[in-house]
Amino acid sequence: MDIVVRKDGTASVGPRRFRCALGRSGITDTKREGDGATPVGCFALRRVLYRPDRLARPETALPTAPIAADDGWCDDPAHGSYNRPVRLPFEGSCERLFREDHVYDIVVILGHNDDPPVPFAGSAIFMHLARPDYGPTEGCVALALNDLQAVLRNTGPGDRLCVDGD
Repeated sequence: MDIVVRKDGTASVGPRRFRCALGRSGITDTKREGDGATPVGCFALRRVLYRPDRLARPETALPTAPIAADDGWCDDPAHGSYNRPVRLPFEGSCERLFREDHVYDIVVILGHNDDPPVPFAGSAIFMHLARPDYGPTEGCVALALNDLQAVLRNTGPGDRLCVDGD
């Protein structure tokens, strides 16, 4: 099953349609590190991370793991762990996954630029929770908690998130 994301800020799964937030720079078919754009293409749903101190394990057939306080994601194109999970403290640039806000209470790791990662082609492109005002992301796709939970209940290995460039 595909989750289809459109540039109008909607995502659909079968007949269901959800509001979503996209990158602050819109969508692009030429993703570059730090550009703030959501990449066009279809990306496998790899696994789900969640904050066990805030939420129960999401219902999904995808592999899941709790987020720990020392979990990060490398966004340093010059580092060998670029676009990979890392443990904090970390010597390169990275994003902290255990955040004060709630946007990473659920994080779906997408198969964007990961097989293998190409430096500067974009890192940490996730599907995660939207801010209450659906403010833009740094390139991810973000949905409301109830909507993301509904999507995850119906997804499993082999499913994809597809960002439509038209």
